[in-house]
Amino acid sequence: MAKSVKFTEILIQRGVISTDQLADAQAVAAQNGSSLPDELIHLGYATGDEVMRAVAQEHGLEYLVLEDTVIPPSVVELIPESVARENSVLPYKEEDETLTVIVCDPYDLETMDKLRFILNKKIEMALSPRESIHEAINRYYGQIAEESADSMLQEFTDTAIDFTETEDAEISEDEVVDENSAPIVRLVQLMITEAVQLRASDIHIEPFEERVRIRYRIDGRLIERDSPPRRMLGPLISRVKILARIDIAERRRPQDGRIKVDTAGKELDLRVSVIPTNHGQSVVMRLLDKDNIRIGVQQLGLSQTNHDRFGDLLRRPNGIILVTGPTGSGKTTTLYAVLNEMNRPDRKIITAEDPVEYYLPGINQVEIRHQIGLDFARVIRSMLRQAPNVILVGEMRDLETASMGIQAALTGHLVFSTLHTNDAPSAVTRMVDLGVPAYLVASSVIGLIAQRLIRVICSHCKESYQPNEAALEAAGITPELAKTGEFARGKGCGRCQRGGFHGRLGIFEMMPVSSRIRELIFAGESAVAIRKEAIRQGMITLYADGIDKVLNGVTTLEEVYRVAKPSEDDFGILQQMAAPTS
Repeated sequence: MAKSVKFTEILIQRGVISTDQLADAQAVAAQNGSSLPDELIHLGYATGDEVMRAVAQEHGLEYLVLEDTVIPPSVVELIPESVARENSVLPYKEEDETLTVIVCDPYDLETMDKLRFILNKKIEMALSPRESIHEAINRYYGQIAEESADSMLQEFTDTAIDFTETEDAEISEDEVVDENSAPIVRLVQLMITEAVQLRASDIHIEPFEERVRIRYRIDGRLIERDSPPRRMLGPLISRVKILARIDIAERRRPQDGRIKVDTAGKELDLRVSVIPTNHGQSVVMRLLDKDNIRIGVQQLGLSQTNHDRFGDLLRRPNGIILVTGPTGSGKTTTLYAVLNEMNRPDRKIITAEDPVEYYLPGINQVEIRHQIGLDFARVIRSMLRQAPNVILVGEMRDLETASMGIQAALTGHLVFSTLHTNDAPSAVTRMVDLGVPAYLVASSVIGLIAQRLIRVICSHCKESYQPNEAALEAAGITPELAKTGEFARGKGCGRCQRGGFHGRLGIFEMMPVSSRIRELIFAGESAVAIRKEAIRQGMITLYADGIDKVLNGVTTLEEVYRVAKPSEDDFGILQQMAAPTS
């Protein structure tokens, strides 16, 4: 009998991972108590498809691409949805009293024994990545949920019964929503569950004159899901408010609250915002998934050059590092990834946030409360008495906050904060506009990072293609550079809801403050002059970093155009990228 080859050796032989990456993943898996395949995928060293194919080869099991596999409903019904979700399993086929079950962990013999006991059948395994199994569970079992949601919408349309709940309704933490619950209760629960399944970051409930519009924000783009009748607005808003413990009698003022829910095997926080509009109250629920902040700096989308520069900044003992970009550009995710990286037993980290979105173990987080005078400047002043090594300030929005942040940097602390500017050099002039003297900016700021989020081409329906010459020329991509590129696009499949994109990555503009740039800041030079000097010193602009990802088949030209506009400086950088290195 031939000796089986370990899946890690298969991955190394195929050039998927290096021995250093394997050692890193093994160390993280041992530290977190997680499985090695999961950590290889989580750290971004290999895709779920690559890891599972290797594991299947090691164990001599069948590997399935679930996006191309059709499972009959009669087989799906053999395993209850709760069991499938809890154990990340999916029935595949039944032959002669033997059921083949798709799993992501061939070592999980306990689950196999449980299924044999529940189903009283012989169980065999086939393999697929965990993410693919979860998506397939959502797809197959979600059809039932969708029918249920549509029937509930019909229930409201066909009847004039008012399902509005009263303020006295008691909502317990562990409330169970089932088929006996009121229709509006089940509808809101299904709405949240569906949003989680579709990877939505927000749920928008918007009132208009004759209808209510429900939209989900997926990968940064709003997609309309439902348009229930206008008279459903009252019950919907009341139910959401009761869950968020907001006064349902107040209809004239903006309100905020939080909801904790367990859905699709995840524990989620929903940040609820209610504002009055012409046609009634509009609600936005922001879904805060703890899994989103478990990512490391390696998974943000930094190029090797930018990653090395970022690492140099993080090793500095003191100074201010500013992350800039508009709302929704991923600044918070970047900062939390940095804090995860720096969170060690020998470091004290304190944050001041408005509000605290995610709770990080091992980090002291302070929520800003303006109504009692607890603002950024006051918190920073108190922080300094706590002797921290690292300080995170949610946003430098006024002179007092900026001055306190600079004082903290000058007294030996590493300070992270955010600003709303279009590019990295503009952050300098923004600080000066706030009233901070140029010499203090020059002496305290050590690095500036601008970022945007771009959608990533779906790996399951990705195909190669060649843009036409006019498109390449307009993008500033020279023929020499185009020859080195691997252009791709998504055809659209079930996994990406036919959109061709799945997930997002950052594009970055990393500007370490060198001695020459410090002189320009001190002299009060414009952002344009600082930008030109930074490019001369090797700074890759947002647009150029985006084009680099296009050339590597990560995203498309249209996505880069959506978030970054080219300039003459950008075209110069692209020409340098095309020039052969000596």
